Amino acid sequence: MDSSDSGATLWDMSAHFALLSMMAVGGGVAMLAPDIHRYVVEAHHWITTEQFAAAYTLAQAAPGPNMLYVTLVGWWVAGWPGAVVATLAIIIPPVTLTLLLMRASERGTPAGRLGRALRQGLAPVSVGLLSAGGWVLVRASDADWRGGILTAATVVVVTRTRINPMWLILIGAALGILHVV
Repeated sequence: MDSSDSGATLWDMSAHFALLSMMAVGGGVAMLAPDIHRYVVEAHHWITTEQFAAAYTLAQAAPGPNMLYVTLVGWWVAGWPGAVVATLAIIIPPVTLTLLLMRASERGTPAGRLGRALRQGLAPVSVGLLSAGGWVLVRASDADWRGGILTAATVVVVTRTRINPMWLILIGAALGILHVV
């Protein structure tokens, strides 16, 4: 990709991620995975579904904020500049909005009512986006019926027990290494 294509790619990616990040205020960037996947994999073919799933999985397994997958996606799309641009595009808009709302609430404006209305209005959107993100990852990782069974069993264990999910990740990795799934 020449420098003009790289600049256009960085601009397109940063504008799209910045707009998306405004939907993640209070809910986390993990919920944006379906649209980020659609944008970078399906619409632009910058990376593959497998790369996206790997980035998301690595970011969730690593300590730190759950938005690290955006940095990895940016890195795969455009190297280090892509990683920096993607990260800043996801961070700056919600931080700016948060700071503005905090400042408004200090001045006695009705930001408290606005904040409650935003939380109540965005709650159903958050649930839908989180469900869609899970579906995108299931579709990307389950190549055959064995993967589907492993995913279903994992969901059951996570929702019905108090077992640490890291054990399930370890079991899944071992089964993958042994070529069971």
